Amino acid sequence: MKRRGPNQPRWRRWVRRVYRQNRDRLLEWRQKWRPSEDTFHLVLASLVGIMAGLTNVLFYVGTEAIKLVILHQPGDVVEIAEALPPWMRLLVPTLGGVAAGLALHFGRRFEGRGKSSNILEVVVAGDGRLPFRANLLKTLSSMLSIASGASIGREGSVAHLSATLASSGGQQFRWPPYRLRLLVACGAGAGIAAAYNAPIGGAVFAAQIILGSFAMHLFAPLICASVVAAMVSRTFFGLEPWYQVPVFEFTRVMQLPWFFVLGLFTGVAGAGFLRAMEGCEKLFGRTRLPVYVRLALAGLVVGAVALEYPEVWGNGYKATSRILSGHEGYTLVFVAGLFVAKLGCTVVTVGAGAVGGVFTPTLFVGAALGSVFAQVLHALGWVDPHVPVAVFGLAGMAGSLAATTHSPLLAMIMVFEISANYSLVPPLMLCCAVSTLVGRKLHATSVYTEPLRRRGVLTEDTTRLGDALEQRVGDLMHEPLKPLREHATLREISDRFLRTQANYLPVVDKDGRLLGVVALQDLKEYLNAAQSDALRVFIAADLMRPPPPCLTPGQKLRDALPVLLTSDMRRIPVVNNLTEFRLIGVLNRNEALGMLNEIISARRT
Repeated sequence: MKRRGPNQPRWRRWVRRVYRQNRDRLLEWRQKWRPSEDTFHLVLASLVGIMAGLTNVLFYVGTEAIKLVILHQPGDVVEIAEALPPWMRLLVPTLGGVAAGLALHFGRRFEGRGKSSNILEVVVAGDGRLPFRANLLKTLSSMLSIASGASIGREGSVAHLSATLASSGGQQFRWPPYRLRLLVACGAGAGIAAAYNAPIGGAVFAAQIILGSFAMHLFAPLICASVVAAMVSRTFFGLEPWYQVPVFEFTRVMQLPWFFVLGLFTGVAGAGFLRAMEGCEKLFGRTRLPVYVRLALAGLVVGAVALEYPEVWGNGYKATSRILSGHEGYTLVFVAGLFVAKLGCTVVTVGAGAVGGVFTPTLFVGAALGSVFAQVLHALGWVDPHVPVAVFGLAGMAGSLAATTHSPLLAMIMVFEISANYSLVPPLMLCCAVSTLVGRKLHATSVYTEPLRRRGVLTEDTTRLGDALEQRVGDLMHEPLKPLREHATLREISDRFLRTQANYLPVVDKDGRLLGVVALQDLKEYLNAAQSDALRVFIAADLMRPPPPCLTPGQKLRDALPVLLTSDMRRIPVVNNLTEFRLIGVLNRNEALGMLNEIISARRT
């Protein structure tokens, strides 16, 4: 075998020599310019936002294409249904249910045993991994359902597909569970933001509903993803608000009591809506019919109701807009009948197993209920005649959303963003607060946690607190601070403390084993000495303390609590194991305790 050294080109030998001479400096530059994990997450969130915005566009184009094939025209399904003959109103949702059910039937083969496709489940009790092929077929099923008039919305499928794509990308790079969970939340929030042109609502949805935490290192990426997704969506669909509501200035306290009463009604309606969906799903489950037969039956119900009320087709957007605009013909009796019809069709569609969102149908139910309530008050002369019916309709939308999600903050922000009407914030806030309290009292779980309770992931005695305590340190840990070597001089140590906000710096040997930590407060006595001597003579080995209590990535948060509660370090070292003691990360003490505190506070309320 030939010796490669002497026969190498001169330029290659020169490069190797220069690299050996400057290796330490190059490594220092790489560490200096290497982005922090928070910065990296913001970059990832931006990419997820772009992907979610494009997903929303492609989902819309795909749905319109299916409408063009089966209905021979694109556009709002309510307007299409009104122009169809009665036999087609009955037949199209039925055949659409068969097609959507077949897509679900074949898609279940790709799910795999033990794998969940529920976003909240893979974040709360899983590792952030969503099955790609199964969810892709679920998206196709959702598009077929929506295009054929099923009483569901598209926002749920857009959020689900965005979260699935984000999770799949992270799985390709074999990223740890904590990052996959964050990507799933970013995808879901960005999907909602793109679908509704509501960046604040998307971020709050992901933080409060999906992650259950507003910790800044999590909330910042959610904001970034939602903003980018909304901007991408605006590029294609513009900036018009979803619903137009007349401006009405609330200047007197006596204008608000009726919205308190409306909150009671929407709370009861929201809880009843959840119980009806739960009962319908159990009823379909007892039949043991294939999913395509169940969806066909649901489509048949929607088609039969559409013979009298074609407005039950689709997510209810067109009917909601007509209610808020005071469309001619939307009398008290008609809106009351439409309220019952749409509520029943949505319950049957979701209970049969259709894939889609219930956000927009819930908004319709609230708008109809608010409109009926306002028309009754106007007819009896119990309310100022200058208060528009649409104001009560919008408040009803917020109240019904709060009652089903158990999140008044999310409901207020979402309805405010989709209407762009700040003047109605006071009644919205009051209605949402009352509706949430009533909804929680009558139905303990929300529209998102109820499926987890039925699957046994959440029980009456277990909450997100238990799941959080079962998480492992490795799921929450961050990259460690750049450690010091044991021979680092006092000047190097001082410079490092000036460039970071840490109160401790880890000290490692050449193999990365943790030898101890240097505390910022311990430097004072040395810096007060003769500066010229101290900066050169003292090294990290002279200054460091013994290693503090450390954590390992396999430890559960429950077992790590004693260290979290007693440590005075903001970043607790995480080592690979207690034998080799190699530093591999840190656990942010405030973040971990803050997460548990938020969950405990939520549990008490």
